[in-house]
Amino acid sequence: MERENFGSKIGAILAAAGSAVGLGNIWRFPIETGRNGGAAFILVYIGCIILLGMPIMMSEFLIGRHTQSNTARAYQKLAPGTPWKWVGRLGVFTGFFILSYYAVVAGWTVEYALLALGNQFQGMTTKEEYERVFTDFSSDPVWPIVWLIVFILLTHFVIVRGVARGIERWSKVLMPLLFIIVAVLVVCSVSMPGAGSGVEFLLRPDFSKVTGKVVLNAMGQAFYSLSLGMGCLCTYASYFDRKTNLAKTTLQVCIIDTLIALMAGFIIFPAAAAANYGLAPQDIGPNLIFITLPNVFQHAFGAVPALAYVFSAMFYLLLIVAALTSTISMHEVVTSYMSEEFNLKRSRSALIETTLSIVLGIFCALSFGKLADWRLLDMTIFDIFDWTASNICLPVGGMFIALFTGWYLDRQLFRDEITNGGTVRAPYFKVLIFVLRYITPLLILAIILSNFGLF
Repeated sequence: MERENFGSKIGAILAAAGSAVGLGNIWRFPIETGRNGGAAFILVYIGCIILLGMPIMMSEFLIGRHTQSNTARAYQKLAPGTPWKWVGRLGVFTGFFILSYYAVVAGWTVEYALLALGNQFQGMTTKEEYERVFTDFSSDPVWPIVWLIVFILLTHFVIVRGVARGIERWSKVLMPLLFIIVAVLVVCSVSMPGAGSGVEFLLRPDFSKVTGKVVLNAMGQAFYSLSLGMGCLCTYASYFDRKTNLAKTTLQVCIIDTLIALMAGFIIFPAAAAANYGLAPQDIGPNLIFITLPNVFQHAFGAVPALAYVFSAMFYLLLIVAALTSTISMHEVVTSYMSEEFNLKRSRSALIETTLSIVLGIFCALSFGKLADWRLLDMTIFDIFDWTASNICLPVGGMFIALFTGWYLDRQLFRDEITNGGTVRAPYFKVLIFVLRYITPLLILAIILSNFGLF
């Protein structure tokens, strides 16, 4: 079976960036920034991208591009007959696991885009009204499932068309569209009367607020924001051309991902300042997107109803685009694995993954309503999926990727890959090896221990 590749450098970059950019950039980054000191947190976060994110991303790119295989087979090729194969299998499992509950939230964005387009938020003045809308919808036994299925089918539509005609073609459409929407929303937000204090919060660092906990939070955000450890980047890199400059591509993807996260901050904080609305810790997660921000937008732009309407509609369209670029990459991890490991047609592999994700997604969706009482350690089904992926699968996978490339992988193979056989200079090679061996694993270990309250 002939393996596809991305047809252009820009297609490869946009696809990889789309994998990294997702809902976490839009809701998790702004709230982490708000809770951890604003501009000072952003500077620490950028440092963590350099020390934590870029080495692991380059490692995933190297492994995928060298082996030209799905993430599970990649480790089998590089370390045959060893337990390292489980690192790749963990990536496949993590991509499948996250897609199942991530698509539930992605489906919510469709509902809220329709509400915004129907101008359903106009006239609401209290937080309780927005809470009622969200609670009534998320606990409904039908519509969250309908939108979950719609979103996964949209993802399926892209995946079955393959790498060049599906993933690459749609990345070239979705990523520029995402940038345009973000840019328009930033301009609208920062130009509102009273938005200045929100802008200042993001630009004027107060280093007295930087504590050990803030650094740990920045490390965690850097890790999750880049979609590390779930096999997406390794799988996409397996479609890279042999001439792709891995270091340059890593830098470009990290810049795009960080830029989108920063711009999300410039959407949310100036709007919150203009509305005289202080974001609180409880605003993290779904509360921010589906309760707090509709309220903020109506207050910030309420004097110009047409602007409030356009701003809200564009924001939820932005969320749909960001979610879709991520669900495509997660779906591809599993589709590629099943297609190559079980010698199935791509369409059949995609159908199996789509079906399984819908089934598990239905259970996650119903955990806000009919199955809300199904709990383990006081966590709903959705919470269990989210906690397991965020606190175990992603960081453990990332740590073993760093250990594999830092300690096990042949040095000459490593150098040949990042230099494209000696045609690209890599003066950072020894520093990169040192970081992967000692610094990155220790930083991830600190994240894991912190997640369990042990650090």
